[in-house]
Amino acid sequence: MALNQSQTDELRRMIDERRRALAEEVQEGTERARADRFEDLAGTAPDAGDESVATLIGDLDHADVSRDMTELRALEAARERIAEGSYGVCADCGGEIEYERLKAAPEALRCIGCQTLHEKTHASPTGSSL
Repeated sequence: MALNQSQTDELRRMIDERRRALAEEVQEGTERARADRFEDLAGTAPDAGDESVATLIGDLDHADVSRDMTELRALEAARERIAEGSYGVCADCGGEIEYERLKAAPEALRCIGCQTLHEKTHASPTGSSL
């Protein structure tokens, strides 16, 4: 069963709320990264341990902003699919994406079956990228 107007409106609101929250997080993360100077994180006379901790903090901040930007782009793409009328249609098989799945992940491109196959096919051999 295709999404009805009420469901689409609810999902659009969810997407817009999450976009606003992510935009704030990205802005805060970017401001924090600009404000955190290496010397502030590592100290004035850092040793190798201090340097590695400072580098790790900077890398984690960067990873957070990068993850948020990826999600923000996915939400923007979902808004475009709503506007063009293809939202809720699986990008791989053309079938419907379940409403409950879209409520859990409004940016979803694929139905559960296709997403499972996609993850198995494109899984990273080393596991986590962090």
